Amino acid sequence: MNGIKTLLRTATAMAVGLGVLWSGAASADQIRQLKILSRPQAAQPQEYQTIQLIAQEWRKLGLDVKVELMPWEQMADLVWYNRDKWDITGWQMVGRPERSDPDEIVFNLFHSTTAEKGYNFVGYNNPEFDKVAEAQRSEVDQEKRKQLIYKAQEILAADQPNLMLVHPRSVFAFDKTIWNPDTIVEQSGIGIKNAWTFIGATPLGDQKDMIVNSSDNVIAINPLYISGSTDSWITELVWDRLLRIGPDGLPQPWSAVSYDWVDGTTIDVTLRSGMKWHDGKPVTADDVVFSFTAPQGEEAPMYKPFTRNIKSVEKRDDNVVRFVLEKPSAAFLTATLAKVNLIPKHIWEPILADLSSKTENAESYQEPSPIGSGPFKFSSWRASEEVVLEANGDHFNAPKMARWILRIVPNTEAAVGMLRKGEVNFLSDYTGDPKVLQTVAAEDGDLEIVATTDIGFRYVAFNNRRPPMDDAAFRNALSMAINRKLIVGAAFKGFAVPSNSVVSPALGFWHNEATDNFETGTELAKKILADAGYRMEGGRLAYPEGKTETLGK
Repeated sequence: MNGIKTLLRTATAMAVGLGVLWSGAASADQIRQLKILSRPQAAQPQEYQTIQLIAQEWRKLGLDVKVELMPWEQMADLVWYNRDKWDITGWQMVGRPERSDPDEIVFNLFHSTTAEKGYNFVGYNNPEFDKVAEAQRSEVDQEKRKQLIYKAQEILAADQPNLMLVHPRSVFAFDKTIWNPDTIVEQSGIGIKNAWTFIGATPLGDQKDMIVNSSDNVIAINPLYISGSTDSWITELVWDRLLRIGPDGLPQPWSAVSYDWVDGTTIDVTLRSGMKWHDGKPVTADDVVFSFTAPQGEEAPMYKPFTRNIKSVEKRDDNVVRFVLEKPSAAFLTATLAKVNLIPKHIWEPILADLSSKTENAESYQEPSPIGSGPFKFSSWRASEEVVLEANGDHFNAPKMARWILRIVPNTEAAVGMLRKGEVNFLSDYTGDPKVLQTVAAEDGDLEIVATTDIGFRYVAFNNRRPPMDDAAFRNALSMAINRKLIVGAAFKGFAVPSNSVVSPALGFWHNEATDNFETGTELAKKILADAGYRMEGGRLAYPEGKTETLGK
């Protein structure tokens, strides 16, 4: 902590009022053109404007920066599956309920073991951070764990593997003449776009279909694949979990009616009776065991981090499953039992067996008609157009609506227009100017708006595998060049909180406020680069002496 403050105070004091002299006493390799990926303006205006502002600031440092626009599915495929082929990208972590506990973000997003195939797609590798991330997992004393989470945030603030930008204030709107406002649930750090709303929203009249929107396409409807926010809404509704994160941000029984810690590493979970898969077959304890053992293999790598600490899972009787952990886990209820989807063994066991002899894994497999046990059943999917789910009337918590219909609307203005015309009655994805939406609601009279500070965050991901982003000093300089308050005002119209931490202020207990206050500016960024040996060569920023450009040749 003190090291971060000292670094920033020293850099600021040396830079303010002095400027930076760039010398080129010896010839040095210019840094190649750096490409920043962004989604198009019509689909993600906040991200697009943010990336444009960032590119302008980085050019002031002598960098040749090119913004390259890509639709979400293409960008996600490149960044996730071609991890050494890109430089920098706009990105976001969405506020999923299970992220109410910081473990998923602190460990899975940055631990070195998840770099090859998991969440750590930027390739961050810091042994000191790994030790802290591991320690917080097994620390059951909440205050001690809090200090470890604080320490993790401090290390990340010093290393800047990502350029953190903002925690958005997510804005939603719904037609209050169609949906009873008393049944619309605001979940802590998530907002009103959540499973509790979708299950409990009660129609006031004959319109019993909830029609929501998304600016991004659906990539997959797959219980073993974790992709963007849009896909996750569907996953939470089609597949059940043993626990579900409640509106208060805490885990509570769901498909399990109870759980009992036998000791510090053993927990017995009692299953709810009478549950059925959407194909009519019963949900059994064997299915539950399979759901948690399948991700431990290589065929479902995305969920492997959430089950890595499980030493064994066994069926005790028809209604009880026992989990034995390798070591105590403070986040097990939230990060595992409320995270892993229950999947039918009779469907997925042969699929995974077939994939075991192929180069593909479960992430690329798409069931023709996805089968879960959740409160909604899959009905249809027209790529780039819509997904339709039907209420599962046999579910123990059956929805009040008839259908949940997701419409893909890449253009933000078009989505608002559809809301006004009744073609959408729940605006679940809005990335435009919140003040415009407020004006629309005032004129319309039937719309209610809710804004919530998100658990999730927007950031710029540096590919730590590729020079010069493999240099912490370079990443720090690029990060310190960016005024987050400017981003909040210009791109988010004030509906965001500036960020330098992956742990949102919405998670007040876990958020380290000391990481929030830091100096930024072009001169400070130049000073950091100069101290690290970077110099100007032919009007362009060049590597320190002895380091050569390899990727641009």
